[in-house]
Amino acid sequence: MRILLAIPALAVLLGLAGCYSGPVYPGYGYAGDPYYGYYDGYYGPFIDGYWGTGGFWYEDRFHNWHRDGGGHFNRVGGAGFTQIHGSGVARVH
Repeated sequence: MRILLAIPALAVLLGLAGCYSGPVYPGYGYAGDPYYGYYDGYYGPFIDGYWGTGGFWYEDRFHNWHRDGGGHFNRVGGAGFTQIHGSGVARVH
């Protein structure tokens, strides 16, 4: 009888395991699509980045991720900004 009761419980647990997508990190997001933006070069060479929670997140040359707190990335060009192209995919940081 216990085996018959355990089978539906196991099925529910296996079903929920398929929904798990990993940990969620505050401030990190997932854009999902490649994008174009503009950057003023303040942090050095552009590697990659994405628009996420709290603004733009960029990757430095050491593969560390940081949030742009100074407005050095934007969606609209202006004086001193050059166009960038990123993957739009957030990495595990």
